[in-house]
Amino acid sequence: MREKLHGDVTYFSVNRHINLTNVCVAHCKLCAFGRDANAPGAYTFALEEIYQRAEQGVREGATEFHIVGGLHPDLPFEYFLELVRGLKQRCPGVHLKAFTMVEVGYFARIAKLSIKDVLLKMKEAGVDSLPGGGAEIFHPRVRKLICDHKVSGQMWLSVARQAHEIGLPSNATMLYGHVETEEERTDHLIKLRELQDITRGFVAYIPLAFHPDNTALSHISPTTGYADLRNIAVARLLLDNFAHIKAYWVMLTPSIAQISLRFGANDLDGTVVEEKIYHDAGATTAEFTPRAELERLIRAAGRTPVERDTLYRPVDRSKMAPLPPAKAPGTVSISLNV
Repeated sequence: MREKLHGDVTYFSVNRHINLTNVCVAHCKLCAFGRDANAPGAYTFALEEIYQRAEQGVREGATEFHIVGGLHPDLPFEYFLELVRGLKQRCPGVHLKAFTMVEVGYFARIAKLSIKDVLLKMKEAGVDSLPGGGAEIFHPRVRKLICDHKVSGQMWLSVARQAHEIGLPSNATMLYGHVETEEERTDHLIKLRELQDITRGFVAYIPLAFHPDNTALSHISPTTGYADLRNIAVARLLLDNFAHIKAYWVMLTPSIAQISLRFGANDLDGTVVEEKIYHDAGATTAEFTPRAELERLIRAAGRTPVERDTLYRPVDRSKMAPLPPAKAPGTVSISLNV
């Protein structure tokens, strides 16, 4: 099925992750990233620091910023809108994939707005699409055990539907390998497939392997390579209305991600840069993989690498403007601990 859809092509992107704060009120048992505001290691980037990181990403050739963070109790919705406006002004050619359905639900609560109004304000500010995080497993039994303070699975799907309806595409995910059953995984995939039949707004599906280290579920064993490949293969067969299945190398390791290109995946994600969420949970992969290394991994797996943008349009570097020069050394980077 993978070759029927994509032949030997495997996509990748040059992107940069921006995890703008790890301060979070949710306290999910599955998470090693979130902190209380006064806890050791808690951070919140000042807007200027985020802009500096983004501009560095532009100098590295990024075509996408992937922006997610914790549910901060003290940051107003306007902070996030100002962040997006500033990024669009400074980096107009970069696609902004920002804020999960969970974050959108939280924005609606703190701003006392409807989900649709929040999404419209995000789109007006410059958000181009939404990432697919926070879906975990939709079944209420599982969410009660691992993320009972997050939006429900039904609300996650509702936010995605409303985003798609106003022209904001998104990705979709499933976090597997913790307390869920195979039936609950299947139910999750079917719900994604049913919504995709209605909206056609999901760009790609990313199965995410649970990393238990430094979480309240650290007694659970990590997923096996067999389980990782099986989840990708089942998704490729069941999600017949999803064009793209990602093998997220950050969670799977580059080696398993390579093998997954023979088990249904057709995308290795991107260069990433400074991924914090899964590394706090014990991921041992690098936080950055250069463009040339992604191409090498894909070729070594017997596939043909194609650089893409967020919406899977091929990127031709030969036709792009030269990258801007690096700024002079001595630029001050400021971080706020809120």
